Amino acid sequence: MKIACTIAGSDSSGGAGIQADIKTMISNGVYAMSAITALTAQNTTGVTDILESTPEFLAAQMDANFSDIYPDAVKIGMVSNSKLIHVIAEKLKEYRIQNIVVDPVMVATSGARLIQEEALQALKSELFPLADVLTPNIPEAEILAERSITNEKEMEEAAKYIGDTYHCSVLLKGGHQVQDANDLLYKDGVCSWYYGKRIDNPNTHGTGCTLSSAIASNLAKGYSMEESVARAKDYISKALAAMLDLGKGSGPMNHGFDIQGEFSK
Repeated sequence: MKIACTIAGSDSSGGAGIQADIKTMISNGVYAMSAITALTAQNTTGVTDILESTPEFLAAQMDANFSDIYPDAVKIGMVSNSKLIHVIAEKLKEYRIQNIVVDPVMVATSGARLIQEEALQALKSELFPLADVLTPNIPEAEILAERSITNEKEMEEAAKYIGDTYHCSVLLKGGHQVQDANDLLYKDGVCSWYYGKRIDNPNTHGTGCTLSSAIASNLAKGYSMEESVARAKDYISKALAAMLDLGKGSGPMNHGFDIQGEFSK
């Protein structure tokens, strides 16, 4: 069995963060490990409290994992502290980790900035250059590319700028546009579009976490970047189409829609 590790925050309600990552990874056929950057108290209506890991404890988690069960891919989610970002970058280099997927969580669904400038600079200088692929949404890509994005041509220009700047692939997610769910992969100078029909489901909590974890899972299994993105996009579309409806706000997807067996009954 192939192995993927998620480095991200915990979502106590289970729809995003570490919990969504682990559900996604096991649903995509890989063994899941985790290193937790922060504990959050949250549900479908919002976050009420956060307790960050210390840099020392995050390093201890990564050492424990990588020295014993070496991952075939790593997904990195929300990290808002520059000291934690430094630890992650150092450990990824120390253990020569491959297939690194970075979901640069910087902007909330409400549009609020989730990361301080110091941490953003640490992401840019230390973590992004190690990534095989970055998975920003449009508001995040606007920050990274320092430009407005309102159409497909501007998506291509922004993805190229980000990819060429950090020497990695970029999956620019178009789900924040009003009429479509089309995503753009920029890899090795080539733009590839992944067209999708917008699913009329308001319960989209954890979609970014889920997509990046599905990509990491498929990279761990040996699929190409292009095929990993296609498979991940298909997975998240079907998870949304399962129409799970939990909580009073933007609820989670059914990550296990395709799991059927004796013990799922």
